[in-house]
Amino acid sequence: MKFGYTIVYVPSVTQVLAFYKEAFGFETRFLHDSEQYGELATGATVLAFASHAMGDMNLGGLYQKTDPNAAPLGVELAFVTDDVAGAYARAVAAGASPIKGPMEKPWGQTVAYVRAMEGSLIELCSPMGD
Repeated sequence: MKFGYTIVYVPSVTQVLAFYKEAFGFETRFLHDSEQYGELATGATVLAFASHAMGDMNLGGLYQKTDPNAAPLGVELAFVTDDVAGAYARAVAAGASPIKGPMEKPWGQTVAYVRAMEGSLIELCSPMGD
C-alpha cells in the first residue's frame, strides 16, 4: 500500500484551484468536465478537491465540511519551500487568512500558518534538516 492522494471537499472546485495557483503556485493537473473534481500538480502526492455535492454523493453528507468562518479542522496541509517568508507573503496577498507568521522552531525548521479560502489549515515550512 502507498499513500496516493488527499481529497478536500470544497464549495467550488474551480475557485479553489484558482486560489491555490495564485496563493501557492500550484498548477492544475486535472479538472473533470463536470468541475466537481480537480487535482493540483504538487509533486509525488496529489492534492485533490471535490465538491460538497460529490461529498454528499460519496459519503451521504456524513463528514465535517470545511468552513473558513469556523475553527479549522484538526488536519493541516504542509507545503515545503526554501522561502517560507516569501510563500507566506504571497499566500496572504492572494487572500489566505494569516494565522502565524514565519518563525523558527527549536529544531531549526522555519514554519508559518495560513488558512486557505475554503478553510483548510496550511503549514508553509522549510525542509527538515536544512
